[in-house]
Amino acid sequence: CASVRVTPSQNGIIEEHHTSKFSSEELVVRRGQAFTITFNGTEQPEKNLIFIAETGPKPSKTTKTLATFDVSSTASKEGWSAVLQSSSSSSVSISISSPHNAVIGRYRLSVQSGTSSPAILGTFVLLFNPWSSGDNVFMPDKAECEEYVLEEFGIIFAGNKNHISSFPWNFGQFQGDILNICLSILDRSLYYRQDPVTDVSHRHDPRYLGRVLSAMVNANDDQGVVLGNWSGKYEGGKNPTSWTGSVEILQSWKKSGFKPVKYGQCWVFAAVLTTVLRCLGIPTRTITNFSSAHDADGNLRVDEYYDADGNHLERGADSVWNFHVWNESWFTRNDLGPSYSGWQILDATPQEESGGIYQCGPASRHAIKEGEVDLDYDGPFVFAEVNADCMYWNYDSATGKKTLIFSKSTEIGDSISTKAVGRDARVDVTRDYKYEEGSAKEREIFKKARKKLGLEDKFDPTAPKREEIEQKPDISGKFKVAGSLEVGKDLDLLLVLENLQSDAKTVNVKMTAWSTLYTRRRVSQIWKDSLSVTLAPKEEKQFPIKIKYPEYQQQLTTDKTIQVTALCHVENGIQVLVKRNITLDNPGIDIQVLGEAKVNKEVAVEVAFTNPINAEVKDCVLQVEGIPEIEKSSTKFKLIPSEAGPKYLVVNFSCDKFADIKTFKVINVIN
Repeated sequence: CASVRVTPSQNGIIEEHHTSKFSSEELVVRRGQAFTITFNGTEQPEKNLIFIAETGPKPSKTTKTLATFDVSSTASKEGWSAVLQSSSSSSVSISISSPHNAVIGRYRLSVQSGTSSPAILGTFVLLFNPWSSGDNVFMPDKAECEEYVLEEFGIIFAGNKNHISSFPWNFGQFQGDILNICLSILDRSLYYRQDPVTDVSHRHDPRYLGRVLSAMVNANDDQGVVLGNWSGKYEGGKNPTSWTGSVEILQSWKKSGFKPVKYGQCWVFAAVLTTVLRCLGIPTRTITNFSSAHDADGNLRVDEYYDADGNHLERGADSVWNFHVWNESWFTRNDLGPSYSGWQILDATPQEESGGIYQCGPASRHAIKEGEVDLDYDGPFVFAEVNADCMYWNYDSATGKKTLIFSKSTEIGDSISTKAVGRDARVDVTRDYKYEEGSAKEREIFKKARKKLGLEDKFDPTAPKREEIEQKPDISGKFKVAGSLEVGKDLDLLLVLENLQSDAKTVNVKMTAWSTLYTRRRVSQIWKDSLSVTLAPKEEKQFPIKIKYPEYQQQLTTDKTIQVTALCHVENGIQVLVKRNITLDNPGIDIQVLGEAKVNKEVAVEVAFTNPINAEVKDCVLQVEGIPEIEKSSTKFKLIPSEAGPKYLVVNFSCDKFADIKTFKVINVIN
C-alpha cells in the first residue's frame, strides 16, 4: 500500500482545508471535512474494505480514539466515513470524513480487505476546523479566521497606559517542524504523563487543550517550553526583550532535549501560546492589558506601599504591572452555556497556581465583564487583572504601622489592546472586559463579583473608617511630560500641584525617581529631590524636573521604565501621592529594500541606525527574522523570498547603549 497522499481532485483539497502553508510532507487536514486518499486497490472495493483510524497510545472506541468504518454511499455527519470516489484494477480513491468533534492529533490509517490483516496506509494530522460550522472553534467571520489562524506575523503592544508602544513578532506556526513540536508539547504535559489514555481522549475539546497548553508553555511544573525570569539578570539565557519570534524558542526547546528555554516574560509566553494554538487550529490572539493587577490574595483589591519619602516598597504579594500580555482563544463553552461562548482568556505566564499547577483559563470574557467570577476557570484572578481596586498605603517600617493615603477604583485595566484584523493597528477592547470605568454599572458589577466570592463590602480591618477613606484631599497633583521620551535624551517633567481649597496650603514634597522593570519592581534609584511650597487659594503651580541622561543611563533596565513619585505632606491635611510610570522609546531604525523582491531572486536590504548620543556605541548585533535564506553583513544583507505575497521582515538591533530596537518592513514579493 502507498502512504496517505492528497489527490488533485476536489479543487485542491489542501487549500480547502487551509493547510497549504504547512511545510510537512505528511497530510495535514481539518476535522469535519473530507479528504481523499489513493492506494493500490482491488475490484469491488466498496464491498470488502474496512478502514481503521486510530490515535494515542491505546486506541479504543470508548475513548473515541479508534474508529472502524466501511465504504458507504454518503459521508456520515456524526462519525467517521469513507465514500468511494473512483476505482480501477490498480488503484482506489476514497474520500475520508471525520466527525466535527474528533480528537485532534496524529492518526494512523489502515485498511483491511476481507479476512486479511490490516495494511497501514500511513499517518495524517487532524486539526481543529474554525471554517466548519459544526466545530467548537467555528469562527463565522472569514477575515478573522485568516488573522487568528493563518496569520504568521503579529503586533504586540507594550509600554504603559500613558505611552503605548508596540513591537513585531513572528509567530511562524507553519514554519519548519513547528507542527510536530506542538504535538510534542501535548505529549509531554503533566496530564499526558499522569493518564495518557484519558488525556488523548479529551483532545477533541479546545477548552481542555487551551488549559493544558497554558500550563505547558511555562516551565514551572512540567519542564515546559519557556522559563520565566523577572530578575533583570539573564545570565545563562537570552534577555526576554531580545526574542523576535516563537520559532527559535520552540525549535530550541526541541533541540535541547525538551529543556526549558531561558528566558521569557509575559509577552513571550503569550506569543508562544498564540503560535501553538493557531498551529492546532484554534483561533487565538494576544491581548495587552495596561496597569494590570496581580491580586495575590483573591480579594479583588491591590495594595501598594510607599515610605515617607514616596519610595515604592516591595511589600505584600500584590502588584500592578505597567502592562501584561495574555491570550484570547475563540470557542464555544458547552460547559457554561451559549452566552459564555466566544473569546476565552488563557494566560501562560506563571503567576498563580490553578488546580495545583501554574495554568490559567479558559475564562469566558463575557463572564468577566458580567462579574460571573464563580464560573470555570480562574475568573477571580482575571477579573482582578482588569478591574481590581487600588489601595495606596504609607508604611512605617520602624513601627509597622500603615496609613491609607487614598484608594482608587479606576486605576486598573486600561487601554486593553490587540492587533486589528488585517491591519497593523491597535484596537481597544477595554469595553469587552468591563463597563465604562467608574460608571454605576461597573461599580455594580464589582460589588456583584465581591459578593459571589463571599467578600464583605468593606476594606481592610486595619484601615481607617470609610468616611476617612473618602475624605477629599486639599490639593491635587500630577506629572506632565515636558519633552520627548527617548533613551539618550534628558527626561523633562513638570510636577503640577493645585490647591483645591479656599485657604492657603503649605505643602512639603519629597520626590524620587527609580529605574524599574515593566512589573514596576524597583531596581535603582536615579534621582531624588524635595521642595516646600505655599499654594494660594485655588492656585496651581508647576515645578520643572530634569533628569539628565547620564543620571539614568547606567541604571536604566532593558525595559526602559522609570517610576517618578512625589509624596506631598499637606500641613494640617492628608497626604497626597503623585506618581507616574514612564516608558522611554529607543531611537528608531530604518529598513530599505534595494530593488524589487521576486520569488527565488536575490534582493538586497539595508538597515540604518543613527546614533543619537555623543558617545560611540559598541557590540552592535543585527537580528533578522521572517524570510528564509538570509546572508548577514554589517548593515546590508541579501535575502531570497520563496513565495509571493506580502511578507514581514522583523529586525532587532542591539548595542551596548540601546537594547533590542525592533521594527519591521512589509515586503511585497512578486512572481
